[in-house]
Amino acid sequence: MVLAVATASTLALFWLTVAIPRFPRDEASLRSGDAARGRLVFAAAYCSSCHATPGQTDPLKLGGGLALASPYGTFRVPNISADPVDGIGSWSVADLANALIAGVSPGRQHYYPAFPYTSYSGMSLEDIRDLYAYLRTLPAVAGRPPAHDLPLPFRLRRAIGLWKLMFFDEGKAPAAANQDRGAYLSETLGHCAECHSSRNMLGAIKPETRFAGGVDPEGSGFAPNITPERIGRWTEADIANLLKTGQTPDHGRVGSSMADVVTNTAALPQSDRDAIARYVKSLPARPTPRP
Repeated sequence: MVLAVATASTLALFWLTVAIPRFPRDEASLRSGDAARGRLVFAAAYCSSCHATPGQTDPLKLGGGLALASPYGTFRVPNISADPVDGIGSWSVADLANALIAGVSPGRQHYYPAFPYTSYSGMSLEDIRDLYAYLRTLPAVAGRPPAHDLPLPFRLRRAIGLWKLMFFDEGKAPAAANQDRGAYLSETLGHCAECHSSRNMLGAIKPETRFAGGVDPEGSGFAPNITPERIGRWTEADIANLLKTGQTPDHGRVGSSMADVVTNTAALPQSDRDAIARYVKSLPARPTPRP
């Protein structure tokens, strides 16, 4: 009896943790979109901030290789250029949609949530189609970054299936029920909470700290509280200006990874920066968690 229960439990766990793509590779509704619109999606999602090859100045050479330190080991950002062997040049739109919405690779493996699909999961299919079209216009970059450098327990990608069961709501994001443009840009495309929040011991965002600040994902600093508890005196115009120029209302300048964010938000239309500012001003005040 004990053996039967153990066997049944093992089989159930195996089934529950399998990486299942949401869309078949030949999904008829997923065709390449508009590259001009995709350029704005690319900027709003900060794709080049992680995927541009380090050590060169062209942010559109997406050969990957950036090393992301974490408490679980070092992740290395993949090549997402149009190279058909080392990048994603052989991907279909459905492959990209599965990566962004389901966190599943074309080879049916779970992606580590160091790739913020937990936020991108709320992306519209139109934006994914347009992003795909834009990525196809960018140069192919040969070369595959080294593998992630993780200790043994974290090399088992199947275990990410358990993490997803606990912390991932596929196809949704905190802004999913909110049709506001600023919510979509801040919560989904811009994935602001991925940095400006604190995490539990399993690496999931603590809901009560969302946007209230947290240790930088790489452990190199503390992302500030951007709720009214910390920046309540800032106006919407102040926030929108920061997203364009990097200058704070007290004449300081943003640094670290936020400087890369500003490079991208500066490329957005003013209406989008204003929408983000309105949404940030509407956030509930939350105390800054301890580092």
